[in-house]
Amino acid sequence: MAVDIQELFNNTIPAALDKNKDAAKEIGAKYQFCITGDGGGEWFIDLTASGPSCAAGNPGGADCTLTISGEDFQKLHENPDANGMSLFFSGKLKVAGNQMLAMKLKKLFQLA
Repeated sequence: MAVDIQELFNNTIPAALDKNKDAAKEIGAKYQFCITGDGGGEWFIDLTASGPSCAAGNPGGADCTLTISGEDFQKLHENPDANGMSLFFSGKLKVAGNQMLAMKLKKLFQLA
């Protein structure tokens, strides 16, 4: 089932972060998501002690920036374990900054 990217980042993730503040802060990083194509956008997620928060935009200062198409984000969201590495190694998921932090994103999406 396809996820509504706008709904996920504008409502679902912020609500989950509000409910699970301590678990979110354990991730301890700032992420920038740049999702291209239909339904995409840019979101900044702060999972540090000063967070947690998720807001539209690109204020800079991310520890890890992920760039992916909306179509490929659907695949990533459906099955991060199976599709994450495949998308990364095929160049469809671009990770800038601390690439090891991208591995912690599964925990974020489990909160939502």
